[in-house]
Amino acid sequence: MIKSKVNEDIELHLVHASFVTEYVELARSDFDHLAKWLEWPRFCKTATDFNEFISQSVKAFEAGETMHCGIKYKGAIVGVAGFNKIDLQLQRVEIGYWIGSQYEGKGIATSVCQHLIEYAFKELSVTKIQIAVAEENRRSRMVCQRLNMKLEGIISNEEKVGDTILSHAVYGLHRTPT
Repeated sequence: MIKSKVNEDIELHLVHASFVTEYVELARSDFDHLAKWLEWPRFCKTATDFNEFISQSVKAFEAGETMHCGIKYKGAIVGVAGFNKIDLQLQRVEIGYWIGSQYEGKGIATSVCQHLIEYAFKELSVTKIQIAVAEENRRSRMVCQRLNMKLEGIISNEEKVGDTILSHAVYGLHRTPT
């Protein structure tokens, strides 16, 4: 997937250096919101940082390990979504995403994740999709529920974000046999 239309307003594009300026501004303007649930905003702040993220993401994509895409909503970069891990041996992908808080509540995350699920089942032939979110992140948990994913469990003390230790709610979705 280099570029894919999700719907009339949303597109996914493999991360690219042309997105750097928008990522820096979005991360800067929405730092408090993003840093509540994610560790990366604390150390990925500059154009150099985002260029490094993009470079590493492209290499991992070429190796078949991950796929990170810029989310464009009505032409503007609003976040990132994709596969944080592609494990073809286990026939599983792990979806990760973030969007700016001003874009929440518009169905963007749900639409993007649904598109990624369809892509993973059809193009990658995996049998399982997994999403792990902070247990207290109600908005992300609602995305998983709207996608009809099953809560597989809570993993306590899974990640440290800033000074807070977060537990993760792990959701799974299995491909139904055709």
